[in-house]
Amino acid sequence: MTATAADYTWFRERFSYLAEAYCFTLIRGLTSEELAARLGAQTDEFPGMTFEELVDSSFSGPGAYGTWDGHFFGAVPVGDWVLIVEPNGFLGVTKEAIVPLSAGTRLVSHFRNVNSVNYFYWVEDGDIRLFFEPLSPSPRYGSDPDGLVEIMQQVGFDLRSGGNHNLFIGAAFALAEHLTGIKVTPQLLEKSIYSCGVAPGSW
Repeated sequence: MTATAADYTWFRERFSYLAEAYCFTLIRGLTSEELAARLGAQTDEFPGMTFEELVDSSFSGPGAYGTWDGHFFGAVPVGDWVLIVEPNGFLGVTKEAIVPLSAGTRLVSHFRNVNSVNYFYWVEDGDIRLFFEPLSPSPRYGSDPDGLVEIMQQVGFDLRSGGNHNLFIGAAFALAEHLTGIKVTPQLLEKSIYSCGVAPGSW
């Protein structure tokens, strides 16, 4: 049964602060260590973090105004996939990073920031199959921009009149679940211990 935007209303309700600025990325077949190696990320100085610690650390980096010199992230294995959580981050939708990161596998990511800039990527072995803005899903790009049109409508995207501002984040989660088979839940986020690191800011 296909998940829909309604299955993910909990994200905005339970994590309203995170729903304003986040990036979630799923990559198949990599360990957290392999992920860090592909990104050239520094991980040695970070202990495993809870979800609360991950969020707090995202806004309390060593630089001015609590910023990090690079992309701070947390990663946790979920079945055959690894989930990257970036509070207030955007590495997972940085094309220069995710195209090589997807080598030999599948990568799915979605992002939103405080200015409502929002992106969704599906990448297969370096090939961007689908890229669009969840709040305005009609313009679609990539090597297969229309291959998921029916599924996009089923999960909650309105391809005629544009996105529903209250549902587009949930629809992005549901489409990511369709492509990965991974259901993100509050329990998954809150009960996981994350391997953290900082990827170079040059990505």
